[in-house]
Amino acid sequence: MSRSKTSKAWMREHVNDPYVQKAKAEGYRSRAAYKLMEMDKKDRLLAQGQLLVDLGASPGSWSQVAVAKLGGKGRVVAVDLLPMAPMPGVQFIQGDFREQEVLDAVLLALGGRKPDLVISDLAPNISGIAVSDQARSMYLCELALEFARQCLKPGGSLLVKVFQGAGFAEFLVDMRKSFAKVGSRKPEASRGRSSEMYLLGKGFKAEMAAEG
Repeated sequence: MSRSKTSKAWMREHVNDPYVQKAKAEGYRSRAAYKLMEMDKKDRLLAQGQLLVDLGASPGSWSQVAVAKLGGKGRVVAVDLLPMAPMPGVQFIQGDFREQEVLDAVLLALGGRKPDLVISDLAPNISGIAVSDQARSMYLCELALEFARQCLKPGGSLLVKVFQGAGFAEFLVDMRKSFAKVGSRKPEASRGRSSEMYLLGKGFKAEMAAEG
């Protein structure tokens, strides 16, 4: 199938997607909002007063959901390579998460505090070369885990988007070293044919991260 036909098919599916329509009607910046809402309902991730880091935040629907649940008593630090429209209760840092100066800016925004929760919806720009895309996506997962190990408060949680494929099993083993409990989630709002899923690590073992 040609790229233009693929793009048209994707656009047709996107426009007809009930979650896209619902997001538009309810004022969310993207359909991804419903993925986080569903996982939060199941796992009670978000709570008033939390300090939270949102990696790969743009256009901001996860930050929207988080801010609403924090009830004006917490704070979100959001990071993305792409721009994001301002949002009350969210401090946005634009830049490449892989660069040290961007990481330093995030740490500065945290003000010496350790976040309760890190959420990552990071995904690479898809090239269409499956092996390359999978490798780049797993690299972003590893970066999110490394960030969580550096910054999370003891007992904190990490929610990270992963794609099933090469490197997934190894990443799961690695994540289990740092969290008391790790489970997988496939929200209904995730497209069924996508290999996308989420791993949730709860009960961050700070001492294990320090030893590692």
